[in-house]
Amino acid sequence: MAVHFIGAGPGAADLITVRGRDLIGKCPVCLYAGSLVSPELLQYCPDGARIIDTAPMSLDEIEAEYVRASELGQDVARLHSGDLSVWSAVAEQIRRLEKNGISYTMTPGVPAFAAAASALGRELTIPAVAQSLVLTRVSGRASPMPNEETLTRFGATGSTLAIHLAIHALDQVVEELTPLYGADCPVAIVVKASWPDERIILGTLADIAAKVAADPIERTALIFVGHGLGARDFRESALYDTAYQRRFRGRGE
Repeated sequence: MAVHFIGAGPGAADLITVRGRDLIGKCPVCLYAGSLVSPELLQYCPDGARIIDTAPMSLDEIEAEYVRASELGQDVARLHSGDLSVWSAVAEQIRRLEKNGISYTMTPGVPAFAAAASALGRELTIPAVAQSLVLTRVSGRASPMPNEETLTRFGATGSTLAIHLAIHALDQVVEELTPLYGADCPVAIVVKASWPDERIILGTLADIAAKVAADPIERTALIFVGHGLGARDFRESALYDTAYQRRFRGRGE
């Protein structure tokens, strides 16, 4: 028996890995975060599966479900939105599993920032403009930010920022980043990337707050800030330059 943590992707039921889909189909128990995971993913569960929405549950209650499944010798598919490597709350569950001697596996998923970039039709790294992407957030009720991990510290690098779980703090984002990026810096907000009701709001640090106020966002939004978002007249990568020699082309010097 094992608990299979599965990155369920950003929302769309077909944005899940083949491995993840197949694991769901083999497990007689499925726990999913109903507040964030699309219920369409449950179509992959086998007939008769025990399906549990963990949104209203405490960690103790979730642990009890794992122990129950272990005692019955039943594998568990545990679905989390996006990818497991960031903001998935998997770490504390793994600690409980190890305490109980229960095996587990981890299957990655499509992260929200990747789905949001696809919705924008943008590459987030642009030659000579932006070559780094910072995934970050702001302090919230669930978890405070470490003192050294601030928007101003990350913004000082000029990197493209992908700010998660921060739509409630948009004014703070604008206030802290405008001195670093300039008021004309592009901002893109993607709401519920890949879901049927996906929305995109484009603006700058100067006007994005007003645009959101006119079209409010309640939750599940990702904020991108960076000059690479609006880059048009940029140099082409040397990767495909005719003069660029690499072993895969089989060309002589």
